[in-house]
Amino acid sequence: MDRTELAAFLRSRRAHVRPVDVGLTAGRNRRTPGLRREEVAQLTGISADYYIRLEQARGPHPSAQVVEALARALRLTGDERAHLFHLTGRAPLPSTGPRRDVPAGILHLLERLDDSPAVVIDAKYDVLAWNPMWAALMAVDPAGLPLEQLNSLRGFFSPAAAAFAAEHTQFAREAVADLRAAAARYPRDAELRRLIGDLTAGSALFRDLWDRHEVDVRRSTHKRVVHPVVGVLELDCETLLIPDRDQRLVLYTAAPGTPSHQALQLLKVVGLQDLRA
Repeated sequence: MDRTELAAFLRSRRAHVRPVDVGLTAGRNRRTPGLRREEVAQLTGISADYYIRLEQARGPHPSAQVVEALARALRLTGDERAHLFHLTGRAPLPSTGPRRDVPAGILHLLERLDDSPAVVIDAKYDVLAWNPMWAALMAVDPAGLPLEQLNSLRGFFSPAAAAFAAEHTQFAREAVADLRAAAARYPRDAELRRLIGDLTAGSALFRDLWDRHEVDVRRSTHKRVVHPVVGVLELDCETLLIPDRDQRLVLYTAAPGTPSHQALQLLKVVGLQDLRA
């Protein structure tokens, strides 16, 4: 265990995390550029004295569980997490599951994308963040939905959408192969195992595709959306990987001058309004 390097690394990473990034109020008279030591200890679930000694290079040898908690509290990337484990002389633990915290820069990008639908999903297709155009494209406000309904695959493979899913076999095949790859990356994720179990029990199409044991990471594809107001849209789905979170930013675009591009422009005006009334 390299106590000196560990102390310096913890101090540097703590300085880069803003209170708002971890759900804390900055308050007044804050002299530190990032989190306070006591705040890191609170987020990690250890005593302030324990953490202070780690930053002073005189702390005990932390357990793997404490190292993992520190990595979460300090919002470390995958590479930084592995480095933290190496500094403590421990092999990195397998990740328990996909991270749900979306980087601030990606959230700012979503705010600026006002012409194209965009959504951030994790490795098990949970919707984590979106812009108003994506909500308008889906014709529903995701903010008002239960957590389970924010999983794209649950809706796609639901009994009510069986006919729709059967018409989109290419997407279904890519999504199931992608989900199998995620299951290998996160063997200890209970929510992922439950999702696979529910889809296996409820969808014959999913069972058939899952039994093929195909593995692939989904990137870009094409999608046909039938919107209740603006009609049919043929959209290109460009997937941008967010490697340190194992998340994807999916952009829905259409070539300028096409009917689908014109429909997107109308969708920007319509928003979540139902003009059929």
